[in-house]
Amino acid sequence: MNKIITLLSAAILTGLALVGCDNQSSNQATEQNILKVGSTGQSYPNGYKQNDKLVGFDVEITEAIAKELGYKVEWVIAEFGGLMGQFDSGRLDTIANAVAITPARETKYDFSNTYSFYGSQIVTHKDNENITQLSDFKGKTIAGVLGSNHINNLKNAFPNNDITIKTYETRDGAMYDTEYQRVDGYINSKPILLAEIKRKSLPFKLVGDPITIEQVAFPFSKDEKGQALREKFNQALEKLRTNGTLKNIAIKYFGEDITS
Repeated sequence: MNKIITLLSAAILTGLALVGCDNQSSNQATEQNILKVGSTGQSYPNGYKQNDKLVGFDVEITEAIAKELGYKVEWVIAEFGGLMGQFDSGRLDTIANAVAITPARETKYDFSNTYSFYGSQIVTHKDNENITQLSDFKGKTIAGVLGSNHINNLKNAFPNNDITIKTYETRDGAMYDTEYQRVDGYINSKPILLAEIKRKSLPFKLVGDPITIEQVAFPFSKDEKGQALREKFNQALEKLRTNGTLKNIAIKYFGEDITS
């Protein structure tokens, strides 16, 4: 009798162990099929809330890539500087928020293939008759988003430090102060500015040509996991480019193709 009880106990324990292994494998598979992606949720038309749902150009492209790869996206919303910090600490797989490729960033991250192009553009209030060209900003204050590469582009465009740069946590604050002429100008990507001006009927005018053209891509960590994910994203991006999905999403949000 004792021998039978012992055998039954062993069988039960073995079964429980196998169930535990199955659950562990299932959890690991679930974790592996989730992409943690960052967005500010305030960047129209790249990533913004509409009826409490995150939508936008970068959001839709990311979701299309995830669908191709069999992943589910878990969106993490934070200010841009906070997103970069979370990405650096390994809490995000990538960021989908018009992240420009720069030499400094390339030393820290591996980037996917480019999926959109933006020109860093400065605007001023349409009633400002004193500013009609870029050189008129000398001695003036220009607003920009903290952590954005547009700030570096401003510094390069005015290397003699003859402008004052005022940074904001979000673009809404920068646009608000430009609208009410508390600052003399505001810098962002030209397609984004045109979309914002149209959506909100903002009293802005573009000043001169873009000071630089930026390539936008998905950043990944410089490790085995990041490299593997980058390769998968590139394969999906190529397919979405070939079948016209990237172009169609761009036209939906910008009215023109900014993907090539």
